Amino acid sequence: MNAGFLVLDKPEGITSHDLVARARRILGTRKIGHAGTLDPMATGLMVLGIESATRLLDYIMQGKKRYLATVKVGVLTSTDDREGDVIATNEVNAASIERAIIDLESMIGVIDQVPSAVSAIKVDGKRAYQRVRDGEKVELKARQVEIFRIEILQARSDEIDLDITCSAGTYIRSIARDIGGHLISLRRIEASPFTLADVKEISTEAIIPAASAISKVLPSRNLSDEETSALSFGKAITSSGMSGDSIAAISPVGELVAIIKDDGASASPKTVFATRVGAL
Repeated sequence: MNAGFLVLDKPEGITSHDLVARARRILGTRKIGHAGTLDPMATGLMVLGIESATRLLDYIMQGKKRYLATVKVGVLTSTDDREGDVIATNEVNAASIERAIIDLESMIGVIDQVPSAVSAIKVDGKRAYQRVRDGEKVELKARQVEIFRIEILQARSDEIDLDITCSAGTYIRSIARDIGGHLISLRRIEASPFTLADVKEISTEAIIPAASAISKVLPSRNLSDEETSALSFGKAITSSGMSGDSIAAISPVGELVAIIKDDGASASPKTVFATRVGAL
């Protein structure tokens, strides 16, 4: 099976792991990972790495994300979404909706965001959400994220529909919490470089080649046959003048050979994907 990426539309009510398990059954391989979890209540774009492309997921995960979200203002929950227990309520009127919108607009840019306590972040080796389920009190440290854009699609009596573009690692539930509400719906519509237009059903034919995908997020270098052979056996090649810590090295037939580091003197492989021409 060729290595590469599957772009799927996760339905509501299943976990990200459920979707990975489904892909493993259909494709007949255990070597599948994903580039970012979606909660069971969330829908939308999930990117799966197939076979050796799982080693590229860290690069794919760093891209911008875009979400459509609906926040219910005035009700706080234990999970910052509709699946948690109500822990506080406040009266909502036109003024409080306006304050929430002002707070949203103030978040645009680089901010320090405290992740939701039920996030998948590990605390001393254990997921935060597992600690919460076990009755532990979890306090997570703020992390720097960037919100590039927040568009108010519609504001109703106690709900606000949002279109949010943000950096990897941004928690939309935390945005809902920080304006005095909780998330009642979430759909991921972009995970750069992929959009919903890339979504396919699970099949080998739907796998996007690794070279095609990674070239959209990393600078790429086209190799000669000699360079392809050298890199495939872990040898350094001559610098092309394209300095960088992570460069996709592409063979003459368009296959991903390696991720290389070019220091200006030579280019050495960080990760090798092919041991022969035509392997990936």
